[in-house]
Amino acid sequence: MKSSARIEAFLEMMSAERGAADNTLASYRRDLEDAAEHIGDLANADSAAIRAYLGDIAARGFAATSQARRLSALRQFYKFLYAEGLRPDDPTGVLDSPKKDRALPKTMSEAETGRLLDRAAAEASDPALGDAPRIAALRMHALVEVLYATGLRVSELVSLPLTVALRDERFFIVRGKGNKERMVPLSGKAREAMRCWLAERNKVPALAESPFLFPAASESGYLPRQVFARELKGLAARAGISSAKISPHVLRHAFASHLLQNGADLRAVQQLLGHSDISTTQIYTHVLEERLVRLVNDHHPLADGGR
Repeated sequence: MKSSARIEAFLEMMSAERGAADNTLASYRRDLEDAAEHIGDLANADSAAIRAYLGDIAARGFAATSQARRLSALRQFYKFLYAEGLRPDDPTGVLDSPKKDRALPKTMSEAETGRLLDRAAAEASDPALGDAPRIAALRMHALVEVLYATGLRVSELVSLPLTVALRDERFFIVRGKGNKERMVPLSGKAREAMRCWLAERNKVPALAESPFLFPAASESGYLPRQVFARELKGLAARAGISSAKISPHVLRHAFASHLLQNGADLRAVQQLLGHSDISTTQIYTHVLEERLVRLVNDHHPLADGGR
């Protein structure tokens, strides 16, 4: 069996057994095909060949995060081959991961987030808007309120089925990575923005007939995440916030950071974000550390020279 056929078998397993998303599968394919192009017989490569390949991509200027992602794809691939009896060993077992600094996530202050949401609400309630601009403004208001209220991944948000909004408006049941379901609560403002959007959506037959909460004339049938990201930057600019500073992922980070700043438990945030491993959520511990330092400084009787 050629390496290309084994890559296809691996991707089929990731899709069928692990429920990997299309974007994840495409990333695995790119990484493995690049490795195969440089190594040759990828399925039968040894540790030295893989180490040489990793050295090559480092020399090409790839960031440590990109190197680590390539190695992770290779580890998964060889683990699959070993489990299937297609090779007797895992050549990545003796390889070290590239050292990388753990960057803090970009986020927004509570004041900036408030300005963004206020601007979205103002535009959605502007009586001077025509039909198409009003629909776009109501949709954007619902999107940003729901995103900040729930911390959904942008791919989860834009592809929400209409049924999630019809079950219980206080909660959304979201199907995330690995086909796992989780429940996320909606704030009062998010529920109101959603009610206004649904009322407008139901007036337009082309939208009302769609199975998606945020329909669009796209190949998928729902709003492309790139379109939402572009419109979000426009909203930020109109709210006086640098468009370079904001993205759907930044709002997800703001959701998590602001919860922790205001006393939420790290494991509760893990569940809301849909992280399978607490270590992924621990990137936010810098927020907890700041809060704990402030707590001690504000309330300890001997803090700040009290002794």
